[in-house]
Amino acid sequence: MADAGARLILAFDFGTRRIGVAVGNELLGSARELAPLPARDGIPDWAEVARLVDEWRPDLFVVGLPLNMDDSESVMSTRARKFGKRLYGRFGVPCEMVDERGSTREAKAIAREGGHRGNYRQESVDGIAAVLILEGWFARAEGLPPP
Repeated sequence: MADAGARLILAFDFGTRRIGVAVGNELLGSARELAPLPARDGIPDWAEVARLVDEWRPDLFVVGLPLNMDDSESVMSTRARKFGKRLYGRFGVPCEMVDERGSTREAKAIAREGGHRGNYRQESVDGIAAVLILEGWFARAEGLPPP
């Protein structure tokens, strides 16, 4: 495991059809999107997840937790938690859940500003959402308000 502050982190924006993925370095506080993982009813191709884990050797997983605006949990919250537990169970890498409210909406706005005008079902913003989730985690780890 890397020194605290220099950890490599894989972040996930859980979804039933696609799971957004981002990678980041805690020391630099930077994140970049990776190709989203296709999912079938929220279940990814675990061999593809294993390939990512082998390639990046993360010290931590961060999974977005889709809470309702009143802080209550939804069916998707339960499924995201289950995904995080499966990541830990399969790979033995610690997993932290992080509030992701508004990340998809913000990701769509970023995509529009960047000139992406397509149908969001065809043009995935899940990777952008995963970056936002990880950047929010970095900000909280430093005691800053989320971006």
